[in-house]
Amino acid sequence: MLAYIARRLLFLPIILFGVTVILFAMLQLLNPYERLSLYVKDPSQLRGGKEQLDRLIEKHGLKDSLFVQYGRWVNKSIHLDFGWSETAKTTVLNGFLGRFPATLELTLFAIGPILFFAIWLGVLAAVHHNRWIDQLTRVITILGYSLPSFVLGLVLLMGFYGLLSRHLPPLFGGWFSPGRLSEWAQQIVGGESFHAYTRLVTVDALLNGQWRIFWDALGHLVLPVATLSYINWAGYLRIMRSSMLETLRQDYVTTARSKGVEERLVIKRHARRNALIPIVTLSGFLVVGLLSGVVITETIFGYPGLGSWAAQAALQLDVATVLGLLTFVTILFIVVNLIVDLLYAVIDPRVRLT
Repeated sequence: MLAYIARRLLFLPIILFGVTVILFAMLQLLNPYERLSLYVKDPSQLRGGKEQLDRLIEKHGLKDSLFVQYGRWVNKSIHLDFGWSETAKTTVLNGFLGRFPATLELTLFAIGPILFFAIWLGVLAAVHHNRWIDQLTRVITILGYSLPSFVLGLVLLMGFYGLLSRHLPPLFGGWFSPGRLSEWAQQIVGGESFHAYTRLVTVDALLNGQWRIFWDALGHLVLPVATLSYINWAGYLRIMRSSMLETLRQDYVTTARSKGVEERLVIKRHARRNALIPIVTLSGFLVVGLLSGVVITETIFGYPGLGSWAAQAALQLDVATVLGLLTFVTILFIVVNLIVDLLYAVIDPRVRLT
């Protein structure tokens, strides 16, 4: 196990080198004027005339050899200097730090329902194969597969925020509003008396003893979490059901039953644990997808996370922001993939990582 971890860690620098080469090669498709935003922190410098821009290009060596430019760009990336974000009106790093907590909070609230209900209902459907509960989960799964996230999001937004919230008391009416917080809550959170310990609004509200802000932030998460949960949950339920059905047909499950082991223990100790391997693999991609920002969901609900920022940056050709987010997603994918591989041995002892 330790040898496997050491070997994977030794490969990380090689993988990161390949990633940086690919990203840098993509940068070379842009002309030096378009790449300037990666090297400046003062936006006024980009609004000067051609002579001033030429001086900046010369200053930052954007016409030097590719090897020199690559080394300079890697050095800046190591120091987390990704340039100026025109969409965030600050540096890319500050913009990322300002929006990532919102995406992280959305991820933490969404990933639990997705995996819990997918595993629970997937096992239930497989155990009661071809019975009514199995048929019901099939219908739910088909609906989830065929329903685009933007359609579901708009339907929930119109149904709850547009119609239902009008007939609810003010406290519960704010539960379905778009955004991350109501206006009154934003004023309190932005005040000097409110301490941002983690920048996760729900957690900070509890740490500050602000229960009203906690419920308000939780209410704004209801519809985005419901949208993400249902769309992703349908696919994972189907995978868990198929994996569980295959596992229940294995010889070791038949042997356990023939020895008189209770059906509940057969499912819990023998079948379900081994059937979880495909879910563990795909849960890594789920985490990466949620943490990198869910563009459509965040845009529909006006949620100020990485997804809505990425969409805005792409529309405005904000090169520095797009490249910074792409770098983050790439590194995140590599790290999560390593963690998933290590979890194999925990879930299934038959997997030997030597």
